[in-house]
Amino acid sequence: MKPPVPALVSLPSLRAHLASRSGFVAAEGAGRRAAVALVLLPRHETLDILLIRRAERAGDLWSGHMALPGGRQEPGDATLADTAIRETLEEVGLDLRAEGELLGRLDDLPATGRGKAVGMVVSPWVFAVEREPRLTPNDEVDEAIWAPLAAMIDGSTDTTMDYRYEGDDLTLPGYLVGERVVWGMTHRMLGFLFDAIRAST
Repeated sequence: MKPPVPALVSLPSLRAHLASRSGFVAAEGAGRRAAVALVLLPRHETLDILLIRRAERAGDLWSGHMALPGGRQEPGDATLADTAIRETLEEVGLDLRAEGELLGRLDDLPATGRGKAVGMVVSPWVFAVEREPRLTPNDEVDEAIWAPLAAMIDGSTDTTMDYRYEGDDLTLPGYLVGERVVWGMTHRMLGFLFDAIRAST
């Protein structure tokens, strides 16, 4: 049985918790780097999170998946937080510098695609926006939605994803968001966020 959903999610408490924790940060030289943004939107006493569905693209290991806005670090990005900010602006038109607040960082996660390590580490960064922004997805994104966190945290949307890997049939955990399943790396990073939310209350 999962722990109960916090009755009131306090963004200042979440910010303080993220600042105080010593999470996993990959060492320099651990591989290529990427970053994603977990963008939270307060609605009354609960939170929504911004999710995207990646466009179907040949050669994209995560083609069509539900995901978080983000991508690979580029030479002009001073930090990985800057990578998450730039990618969010490019992918959905949300300027987190102007409209968002950086709350903190979650654990780095080695990237996998189609069940295999791809030699890249992903850094998840948590942001908050005060009001629902206008989103303008680019050609890399088929849709962008705000999904309620409470139902995912308390297990109401738990589901599974059947996946075939090297001849084996696997059943992987996921969250049902509308008719879409959030699974894989995004599911794991949301778990990191939910643990932080519980620990901050």
